[in-house]
Amino acid sequence: MDPLEGEASSAPIEYEPVSVKDVLVEMKDTAELLIDLSYSAVLHRSEPLATEVLRLEERMNVLELRARMSLLMAARKPADAEQLAPVLGIVGAADAISDAAGDIAKIVLEDMGLPEAMRAALPDAAEALLRGVVAADSPYAGRTLEDIDLESETGVRVIALRRGSDWLLNPGPTTRVEADDVALLRGPDAAIGGVCETMTGEVYEAPIAETPDIDDLERAVDTIIHMKDFSELAVDLAYSSVLFDSEELAEEVRNLEVEVDAMQSRFEAWTLRAAADAPDPVSLRGLIQLGNCTERISDAAIEISEGVLRDIDVHPVVQVAVQESDEIITRVEVTEGSDLDGTDVTAGVPDAESTMSVIAIRRPDEGWLLVADADAELRGGDVLISKGTRTAAAAFRELASA
Repeated sequence: MDPLEGEASSAPIEYEPVSVKDVLVEMKDTAELLIDLSYSAVLHRSEPLATEVLRLEERMNVLELRARMSLLMAARKPADAEQLAPVLGIVGAADAISDAAGDIAKIVLEDMGLPEAMRAALPDAAEALLRGVVAADSPYAGRTLEDIDLESETGVRVIALRRGSDWLLNPGPTTRVEADDVALLRGPDAAIGGVCETMTGEVYEAPIAETPDIDDLERAVDTIIHMKDFSELAVDLAYSSVLFDSEELAEEVRNLEVEVDAMQSRFEAWTLRAAADAPDPVSLRGLIQLGNCTERISDAAIEISEGVLRDIDVHPVVQVAVQESDEIITRVEVTEGSDLDGTDVTAGVPDAESTMSVIAIRRPDEGWLLVADADAELRGGDVLISKGTRTAAAAFRELASA
């Protein structure tokens, strides 16, 4: 049965004046959350999370239609059409990401075939993602996230709230948690169960980790996590390339897409080899779909940045969004002999006079390194993808230069 059966998923949508900028920002946030939720649903074999993916996918469909209506109303002359065409590409790419995430969720909901012991093969450092409904008598109900102070006390974060059919993405300190909210929690295994019990009033039963019955399943799951992280990074860089009209970032999206394609090919080859020895080869069918969906997400990232790669001017609606954001993503190449050459990076933080956070490193001879996965030492020739304020980014570029 369709988990959303009975809901008004095909309700008519009429044109109404909306801010294209706001819709684009919400589509970006929704796309990023969809990727996170869908992979978590597969890795943890969670039907509740998979169902939330389909709800969020339906929300994305509404946003896509509203964005297209507004963009059609905005095109009044050929010059408008030229500038708006890449924005339509961004809208279509966000919808493609949404569809791919929905197909990933259906691997779980349609019991398409997954190894029973996937959770057991998760790396110890991997955080859990849970869904819970806030109980009326929960000590969290009616309080702001700042007041609850979950993250500093437990390490658990509320990454999104659903209130009826409305989504609160990227909740901040002033966001109030209400009774009956559906909360999406992310955090360490040791703490997330207790937080979920306090929030829902229900006893949390940790999933039983079964012994893998397929050789090298741990490496396969590790590959899945990397594919997810690389796809998320590609989407993040693609949006940033548009927001900041950066051809350098758009080129890095291409580099990431090539890496994801190679990982998907290796993952598919592993799946086919594993099928020969698996007790039930059909149980691996979902893994093949997972690899294909990941490739679709990275392809969508290329589509988002296509206007930048073709040197089409950024539309003013995007420029407005940039002006309201002080946090940016930058690409910096470390020059040999610079202040960053030989600098240690721990959990994304470089040992330098900078507040920039390093997300990823691309080494010409070694490929990509996600610094969240491991500490690193910066070398001359490294290409750094970093996040921080505009002021910090300018100073970071100076540190990277000889």
